[in-house]
Amino acid sequence: MRFQPAPARIPDGRRVYAVGDIHGCADKLDALHAMIAADLKARPIALPLLLHIGDYVDKGPDSAGVLERLTRCASPIPGLACVNLMGNHERTMIDALAGERAAVTDWLYTGGREALASWGADPDEPAGWVARIPTRHQDFVRGLKRTHRLGGYLFVHAGIRPGVPLDQQSEDDLLRIRGDFLSSERAHGFVVVHGHTPARHGAEVYGNRINIDTGAVFGRRLSCAVLEERRVGFLEA
Repeated sequence: MRFQPAPARIPDGRRVYAVGDIHGCADKLDALHAMIAADLKARPIALPLLLHIGDYVDKGPDSAGVLERLTRCASPIPGLACVNLMGNHERTMIDALAGERAAVTDWLYTGGREALASWGADPDEPAGWVARIPTRHQDFVRGLKRTHRLGGYLFVHAGIRPGVPLDQQSEDDLLRIRGDFLSSERAHGFVVVHGHTPARHGAEVYGNRINIDTGAVFGRRLSCAVLEERRVGFLEA
């Protein structure tokens, strides 16, 4: 793994492994977790953190397998603390399971059919969805955090509304924003590490943000930003 200068700093003795959008790619997640575990074994540090940026479900072949890996123990990598953030696809899943008609339609249109099939649920029978999805998977998506702060970084699924204080950001922006955030060159007071918008040529590092969604579900790599001190490297599976 090669490191490059990063736009913000992680406190001494800490390291963050931030994983991009997974979208049901359980095999790639397994491979990436193995790479993270190997890196941590080779380069131990006092306070490492594993963070997943959201969008665990939909589009890919094994949403159920991804959630099973993330719910069967406190962390998918033993001894490594883990933070899991919510993506817009988890928000849609929650609302669809609650019976919101617009969310049901949206979920089916944006990859929910593949997710439901991975649980053995009939996409055309919404009344049976809740019974087919394990309770621990449902509890996991409902309990996901929206943001995480560490050092000079904010971790969030999609981004933020430029110029709006963090405590006044809407959930919709945190989970879904694109244009106004991606085009902004302003300093936010922290560097935003995000996913949501697939980068075509690998992870992107800018002065005010780092994009770690590299389109794993579209046949490209699943990426992990490795942030330590004032540098960043990337693992890919």
